[in-house]
Amino acid sequence: MEVYSLSVGPLQENTYLLVGEGGWGVIVDPGDEAGRILAEVERVGLKPEAILLTHAHFDHVGAVAPLVEALGVPVYLHPADLPLYRRTRESGLRWGLDLPQPPEPSGWLEEGQQLDFGLGLKVLHLPGHAPGHVGFYADGKLVSGDVLFRGSIGRYDLPLADPQALFGSLKRLLSLPPQTVVFPGHGPSTTLGAEARSNPYLQAQD
Repeated sequence: MEVYSLSVGPLQENTYLLVGEGGWGVIVDPGDEAGRILAEVERVGLKPEAILLTHAHFDHVGAVAPLVEALGVPVYLHPADLPLYRRTRESGLRWGLDLPQPPEPSGWLEEGQQLDFGLGLKVLHLPGHAPGHVGFYADGKLVSGDVLFRGSIGRYDLPLADPQALFGSLKRLLSLPPQTVVFPGHGPSTTLGAEARSNPYLQAQD
């Protein structure tokens, strides 16, 4: 699985293109700038089969509507994040962003689910930053969304956030191999081993 990223929108959210054999794969968390995402899809030769969402905060879903219109692909989300997802446009406007309301999800993500799309992704339910937050894990790579960043973690003072659940999710991540490469929702990639050694929030989970 090849992972390509581009930072989009005013919050510099990381959108990921996951490319498997034959170019088939998915788009994860298309947050904004649909035109740039479509150009990257073409550049890397991705044949997108779906849009997968780690969670439904507006900065991760702002380009869903135009990409669905352009590509005709289904959208998958954990059902616990549906209330946030349905308030995308409202949430964006509070930040001065006029984002199109995304279409209803085509299907649901759940803990332990094995996704095809030529990638062998496993869904990990990692609540706390958002109730339906998930990560996507395969081949020693984790798309972590906003649970874990290099040197930090996701906010837990937002509506529907739960700090206790977030720290439980962080503890769960420590059970994955330390060489696991983490592709976060914002900022540069890292590894679980590096974060276990240097991230104060993960050290607190030992």
